[in-house]
Amino acid sequence: MAQQGEQGLRLGDIAERVGLRLQGDPDRRIRGVCTIDPGKPEHIGFIANPRYRAQLAHTQAEAVVLTERDAAAFDGAALVAKDPYLAFARVARLFEPAPRLLGPLRHPSAVIAEDAEIGAEVRIGPFAVIGAGACIADGAHIGPHCVIEEDAVIGENTHLVSSVHVGARCVVGARCRVQAGAVIGGRGFGLARGPEGWEDVPQLGRVRIGSDVEVGANTTIDRGAIDDTVIADGVKIDNLVQIAHNVQIGSHTAIAGCAAIAGSTRIGSNCLIGGGVGVNGHVTLCDGVIVLGFTMVTRSITEPGQYGSGWPVESARTWHGQVRRLRRLDKLEARVAQLEGQSGGTGRSGEREGE
Repeated sequence: MAQQGEQGLRLGDIAERVGLRLQGDPDRRIRGVCTIDPGKPEHIGFIANPRYRAQLAHTQAEAVVLTERDAAAFDGAALVAKDPYLAFARVARLFEPAPRLLGPLRHPSAVIAEDAEIGAEVRIGPFAVIGAGACIADGAHIGPHCVIEEDAVIGENTHLVSSVHVGARCVVGARCRVQAGAVIGGRGFGLARGPEGWEDVPQLGRVRIGSDVEVGANTTIDRGAIDDTVIADGVKIDNLVQIAHNVQIGSHTAIAGCAAIAGSTRIGSNCLIGGGVGVNGHVTLCDGVIVLGFTMVTRSITEPGQYGSGWPVESARTWHGQVRRLRRLDKLEARVAQLEGQSGGTGRSGEREGE
């Protein structure tokens, strides 16, 4: 892992900077972070899941981020936290290497429109293209091969890593990070069937992204057809996610890789959308919804909580047996109805007649 200088950081200084209680020698030197198993001398690990407590007995880590309960049973150096995973993330941030920014602020191969507004300390990489009327705020970093179309806005200290495409008039807020290959403001999938085939529906809206948003590699966020597609502050979007036109996503929602959100869907704040999830168009998910991986959401969800529809993995033999039984259900239902009819029962078919 990355190092904080040649000497690393004192464990006591880390505790003070992150706001954690120290257990053990404050002068221990920490040069980076590590996994708990096997661990690494002069590095710090963490345990958030009780299932891994047994690994504490033989870890080689110099110190460990632990809960109060686990720290009480641990003889080594520790930083005590209510939420060890969150605390470890803050510790690891101290060792994250600063990006190496080489060359001039504006690479000579970049193409920048004369009327584009470029703020102070903006770095524009090789072969980037900045369109007419675009506005790039102070401290932004536009990586190589990025395209910022006309009248688009990029906020302060936002980093577009490389080959990012931001469409005309779209807005990306402050302190965002957009990974390689993402497309913000591509044409929404709007089509109307005419007598001679499909006809395009103009996509006249924008994409508006708030501040502190992360967009993963090769993720696509389509512009709205009339109104804007809106991504609120603090949203975290993984790689290879498709967000269709006119979608609205509330603040601090996280969406895992390969999810697909169809058009005009509204997702609330503080939601978690698992990997491979599909969400139908024109539905609403309220705040605080957790959708498990590979779920298909076909209707609105009005109560917070966990929802899922995926089928957990089984051995091939078990899976084929379950499928065979499912295929026989119609015949079984018909046979039960026949037997109930012969015995004078009401059964399911009788219930339907009485509804």
